[in-house]
Amino acid sequence: MNSIGHAAVEGNGKLQVGNTYINNYNEPNRNRCLADLRLTDPRVEKTRIEHIKGGLLKDSYKWVLDHDEFRRWRDGRDSRLLWIKGDAGKGKTMLLCGVIDELLPTCAHSVSFFFCQGTDSKLNHATAVLRGLIYLLLLQQPSLISYIQDRYDHAGRRVFEDTNAFYTLSQALASMLRDHRAEGCCMVIDALDECETGLPQLLDFIVKVESTSARVKWIVSSRNRHEIEQRLYLAASKTRLSLELNAHHIRQAINTYIDHKVAYLVSLKDKKPLQDQVRDEMRNRADGTFLWVALVAQELQNVRSWDVLRVLKQMPAGLVPLYERMMLHIQQLQPDDSDFCRLIISAATVAYRPLRLCELGVLSGLPRDVSDDLRSVVDMCASFLTIRDDHVYLIHQSVKDFLTSKESNAIFQHGFAAAHHTMFLKSIQIMSDTLRHDMYDVRHPGTSMDHFRLPDPDPLAPVRYSCVYWVDHLNDAISHRTSTPINDLHDNGTVYKFLSKKYLYWLEALSLLRGMPEGVVAMTKLETLLEESNKSRLFDLIRDARRFILSHGWAIGNAPLQAYTSALIFSPRHSITRKLFEGEDPNWIVGKPAMAEDWDACQATLEGHGGWVQSVAFSPDGQRLASASDDHTVKIWDATTGHCQATLEGHGGWVRSVAFSPDGQRLASASDDHTVKIWDATTGHCQATLEGHGGWVRSVAFSPDGQRLASASYDRTVKIWDATTGHCQATLEGHGGSVESVAFSPDGQRLASASYDRTVKIWDATTGHCQATLEGHGEWVRSVAFSPDGQRLASASYDGTVKIWDATTGHCQATLEGHGEWVRSVAFSPDGQRLASASDDGTVKIWDATTGHCQATLEGHGGSVESVAFSPDGQRLASASYDHTVKIWDATTGHCQATLEGHGGWVQSVAFSPDGQRLASASYDHTVKIWDATTGHCQATLEGHGGCVRSVAFSPDGQRLASASDDGTVKIWDATTGHCQATLEGHGGSVESVAFSPDGQRLASASYDHTVKIWDATTGHCQATLEGHRVFNNIRFDQTGARLLTDAGTFDLSVPSPSPSPPDALPSGHPHHPRQGYGISADDVWITYQGRNLLWLPSEYRPNTSAIAASTVALGCMSGRVLLFRFTGDAPPR
Repeated sequence: MNSIGHAAVEGNGKLQVGNTYINNYNEPNRNRCLADLRLTDPRVEKTRIEHIKGGLLKDSYKWVLDHDEFRRWRDGRDSRLLWIKGDAGKGKTMLLCGVIDELLPTCAHSVSFFFCQGTDSKLNHATAVLRGLIYLLLLQQPSLISYIQDRYDHAGRRVFEDTNAFYTLSQALASMLRDHRAEGCCMVIDALDECETGLPQLLDFIVKVESTSARVKWIVSSRNRHEIEQRLYLAASKTRLSLELNAHHIRQAINTYIDHKVAYLVSLKDKKPLQDQVRDEMRNRADGTFLWVALVAQELQNVRSWDVLRVLKQMPAGLVPLYERMMLHIQQLQPDDSDFCRLIISAATVAYRPLRLCELGVLSGLPRDVSDDLRSVVDMCASFLTIRDDHVYLIHQSVKDFLTSKESNAIFQHGFAAAHHTMFLKSIQIMSDTLRHDMYDVRHPGTSMDHFRLPDPDPLAPVRYSCVYWVDHLNDAISHRTSTPINDLHDNGTVYKFLSKKYLYWLEALSLLRGMPEGVVAMTKLETLLEESNKSRLFDLIRDARRFILSHGWAIGNAPLQAYTSALIFSPRHSITRKLFEGEDPNWIVGKPAMAEDWDACQATLEGHGGWVQSVAFSPDGQRLASASDDHTVKIWDATTGHCQATLEGHGGWVRSVAFSPDGQRLASASDDHTVKIWDATTGHCQATLEGHGGWVRSVAFSPDGQRLASASYDRTVKIWDATTGHCQATLEGHGGSVESVAFSPDGQRLASASYDRTVKIWDATTGHCQATLEGHGEWVRSVAFSPDGQRLASASYDGTVKIWDATTGHCQATLEGHGEWVRSVAFSPDGQRLASASDDGTVKIWDATTGHCQATLEGHGGSVESVAFSPDGQRLASASYDHTVKIWDATTGHCQATLEGHGGWVQSVAFSPDGQRLASASYDHTVKIWDATTGHCQATLEGHGGCVRSVAFSPDGQRLASASDDGTVKIWDATTGHCQATLEGHGGSVESVAFSPDGQRLASASYDHTVKIWDATTGHCQATLEGHRVFNNIRFDQTGARLLTDAGTFDLSVPSPSPSPPDALPSGHPHHPRQGYGISADDVWITYQGRNLLWLPSEYRPNTSAIAASTVALGCMSGRVLLFRFTGDAPPR
């Protein structure tokens, strides 16, 4: 009996009591995870398939249970994968239905299964297969949910839906199947050939798991497809069962199936002699095909008994002749009825997924009165089509094969091009009539996709298909055309008119449909179609529209209405899209920052990492991009759409470098965990972990032939590895500091390394001998690269230069100089008309806060400028610098009035006294100094802090001075005597900023522990702690003392219990002190209003410092840009 005394809690969220596992995940979370995982229930699909096919007959499949190959798979340890293959209509699906029924009561633990269907978009891709298998596995083995629950809790249902989903799910399922609780499980997948997306990856996954999870068995079925056979051939323990090689068994099974079907023909009831005749005739004509029997039996259902034999004998043997007869039946209908059938069969056949009835009625081109009764038209289509859940399907994949080859002229009378062109034109028409601004009437521009509610009825229902596939149909119309020209790609043509009037509405709709990646692909296809017409206005529009979606797709995909706000505001002034849709600009922004005139070289920003991105690398074919991050992961991205395809997890430290192998099949990553990992770049599986470095691994590079791998480390060495075996071939020693970068020469004979010792070394890659040491950089050398011909070598250094060297002689041929610096601090003048900014480039700039025009650049500091402050009258400006000085400037002329010297370290902060007569400065030297602001004389030096002093603030009467320090304390000083009156302790980290309330009774302090504390400035007692914030660089009270103004927004200190936060609000403040007015979100991604997301900030415009004055928001960026936003006094839409 299990005892709780022998319990152990595992790291994956399970409690083990003896041999029993109990999930720690609460039931609601588990149920939500399962509900979002479920794309379709394979059990329901199995029941539906059996029902449609007339029921499951044991006599039609029992032969396989005694077959030698099946028994070898079932009973043998060395046979874990059974592949059942056969041509269309041979009964593979029903065979597997029967096998599943037999396995369910006998399998040791569980049976998971999935039925692929090429004509159903929910059932024809690899991700759907994995979702179905995992769903059933978790229903039977609930404790295994730990392998997916944590990821779901972090990302929600998107973890199952985005393009990264296959890799996430494959990793989770592989882990589940390696778990001892999965022993004896069986995985069944039917119709692999109908998995139209991701089949190679799915097959590779099956082969890999089959070889690594000996406890689990697999059954898969498919048609006889060479590419499937090629990949399954790699399976270590496979068994094949060919239906063609078991014709006698199939014939007996079909005979049983015919007996069953004939018995259910109502017209033959109690007519045994006639039944026998019909049975014999069907057996003679069935040609070993279950589908033929099913279609013929359906045809005979409504035939009178005396006519059954005649109709049956008219039925040709074999599927193709039967389809030809069905087509003849359609052609013999009344002319209008025949045309209606042709139109909907044509639309259903060329569509890229099954169409909803409401979509088919529009896209087929049927008259409105006919499309209102579409079910009747489908019924006339001679069993080619069927309706399920308001979707219209071709009854079998073989029907599509037939219609697009044998009978293309009968259905596609004007050819495939015309059919696709009709679908394109109808798509444009319905989108133009339907799409508008804010389709779901949510109003608030920052509403996240995760909080959109689907209206009923859904206004996008008729256009869902068109929004995703209209460009594909245009592309296929052009590629299939023979002689008829297509004129939609002319200036002022169909495409031009749609994009110039509806483009933003289409992007909003794509976001609502979670189809932004498809939108990027669509615009890329359009641009490709027009490459030969690159002088046209349409080409210019499409090129601009493609840049627009690449630049802003992430924002729009997360918050659809940002298409009309962030996307327009942050597009270049000369952007065609921006100009066309100026009327969509939000009226609650009255002052916008000036953007560049044209698009820059950056085509897209890929977001998703949770830390700094250290390295990127393109795959050799340019289709993928890999990135390495401080968040311990590597991501693989689609280089066209910018969508994340895979996240590779496994490193235990920052990932510093990534490199693709020359064939693009492998990816190497270097990490601070002292290892190099080699990954399968397709499946994301870690193939090897290379250990041996004694420090962080900073860089990795494959040799040109892909046989070797070089790694550079903080342990001052370079290692060369065999990229196949992982064996270390050589360790190159000689650098006097961390080695930051390595690169092979194009011929693979030499290796270059860059180091913190300020040198570059060139090595013989075979012998490990150092051929040359290149000296000349004044700081660490961060990166090296050979020229394509191997004659030159480039190196980049922290000294701000790039040097180009002769790779043979080691001579420096050129030094390239240039820099760009961060903005460290911004401050408004007391009247709010001007803004001062301080930068790492050593300058201070004064800006017109209304126009954004730079009024003056103040130069003179010898180091980064850390802080700026206006005097109370706005006439002077003080700046604090890393050059250990404070400067006082005339804020009008820009003339330097005084330089205050005396600090022994960087000056972090300055503040004027209320009367402007004194100036306080805080320094890295642990002191505060008080200066005469007129003469520059140092009046006092306040000592006592045990760390850098970050901030100073005078009380309103000028009698006291507060200081904030890295020692975690705030001190209050007598500003006249310099005596320390109080030391306020309680913060758990450095204190960044302090401010007195207007009456001087309270003091606020902001810390790196992500809290703000409110203190009684007389007693030193902590009155309140505001938790959950970002770190604030600047805080101050408003004039009433009821609100706290920060560089990221305003907090109400007087509201005891606000209403619950709206769903799109980020956690930005303690619940008792809600945000007021405009602000910056905790992650710097949004400008907010009342704590709700309002305006998305692209990554290059996210602030490292900010200031807010009423409805004006100023952002200082790492790029050196200062952005000013002025909003109306009225609230934005809510």
